[in-house]
Amino acid sequence: MMNTKLSAITGSVLLLSAPLQGFSATTHPDSCINRDWKKEIPLPVHPNREMVDLYHKTWEIAAGRVRKGPEGLPASPYMDENCYEDQIWIWDTCFMVLFAKYAPRSFPGVESLDNLYKPVHEKAVTPLKVHLVDNPPLFAWVEKEYFDFTGDKNRLDDLLNKKQYLQKHFNWFAQAKSGERFACSPQNIHLNSIGADGFTWTGGASGMDNTPRGRDAGGYRNVLWVDAISQQALSARCIADMEQALGNADEAKKWNIEYEALKNKINHLYWDKKEGFYYDVTISDKQPCRVKTIASYWPLLAQVASREQAQSMVRHLMNPEEFGGSYPTPSLARSDKDYHHQTGDYWRGGIWLPTTYMTIKAIEKYGYHEEADAIAEKVISQQLAAYRNIEPHTIWECYSPSGNAPSTEHGRRVRPEFCGWSALGPISLFIENVLGFKEVSAARKEVRWRLKKNKGRHGIKNLRFGGIATDIVFDGKGTVSVRSNASYSLIINDSNYSVKKGDTEIQL
Repeated sequence: MMNTKLSAITGSVLLLSAPLQGFSATTHPDSCINRDWKKEIPLPVHPNREMVDLYHKTWEIAAGRVRKGPEGLPASPYMDENCYEDQIWIWDTCFMVLFAKYAPRSFPGVESLDNLYKPVHEKAVTPLKVHLVDNPPLFAWVEKEYFDFTGDKNRLDDLLNKKQYLQKHFNWFAQAKSGERFACSPQNIHLNSIGADGFTWTGGASGMDNTPRGRDAGGYRNVLWVDAISQQALSARCIADMEQALGNADEAKKWNIEYEALKNKINHLYWDKKEGFYYDVTISDKQPCRVKTIASYWPLLAQVASREQAQSMVRHLMNPEEFGGSYPTPSLARSDKDYHHQTGDYWRGGIWLPTTYMTIKAIEKYGYHEEADAIAEKVISQQLAAYRNIEPHTIWECYSPSGNAPSTEHGRRVRPEFCGWSALGPISLFIENVLGFKEVSAARKEVRWRLKKNKGRHGIKNLRFGGIATDIVFDGKGTVSVRSNASYSLIINDSNYSVKKGDTEIQL
């Protein structure tokens, strides 16, 4: 019997037994991971051995998802989300970029995006169909995150100046009409642009398959979806920032104007003053459709909310009757009549790492770091407990909002080995929120660390960004030891320290 106890701090189960049972990722005949990938990944230092073990197990599973794919694929190898053999997803692939960036030579995150850009915007023939071309438009966001981390201006120049994929996708999404057909996709699109007010969407196209959104307005097509317009605002903001990084001031100004227009529209139409929450709204009379879902945190990631609006949204997020509690960020608020307590029934309460990651990053934009870190630690603890307790011992597509177990889809347990976007927990949230490395910027040659002195010895080794490789470790007492192959700025709890090539000792 495994020895467990309940943490009074997080409300989650801490595991005190032997090291994690071994896991061997399923080897697919098309698997083609770089043999030396283990030398490239960052190495976490943390007193919780089991979280560190889960980090490494997750990379092992993700390594099994690096595929060469069928002949004729625009980009090979690529990251496979582990769902259908003959199809790929836009938003799955985008979210995988956000952990693959930590080992980009071995894990082809941004390269995988070419399997979407080229069929959609160049009409390239592809053997892998794009499942739902009208998936969330996240390309600009993840490209900016990748650029910040790597400083790769050559890719940025190709994307924005030469191919203009990001601008093309923004403009296509803005004018999309339901029923439009793409040769690269098995489905007609469901997205429909309703002028400047926003978009109608569906559960599947939005990525939230069986969500009850639109329930009280007569269905999906009777409401404007708050996430769709917010993701467009996020894209415009990110394109503006990247244009500025390339020195294209006029283009940056144009995209900032686009962003401000969307920001104003979101706050005018989608903000419900009565409840202090962003909601979908009815097309007919622009009234809130009060089905409270995790999608309402996209406006915060796009930074369209005021400080007061963000404060209200965080109150809802931390409320255990809504999105808080021991198992935070369910996809549907616990107060909703369609909330499925036991398993979450996929998007009727299931905890999903992509929307959890988005929400955590969204509230961090407004300085809610303690809340963000607490959510991250609870969610990773749930993933760890599910790994230990459930067979097969693996990472799941999504999780129950009431226990350490996977969620269900149509009554069946959800997909295993989902690394895939569920790797965002044990890898990205572990690095960024548990270890505290909030921002790593090759463009600025800067690492921003929210160091927690009460955590004991912790840090990271073999962190690579741009051309820099560094070890950063706090000894648990008062000294940070840094080793680097180049100089950069290390910002520890808002204090700036200069790191030189070689070894640096910082006394806090």
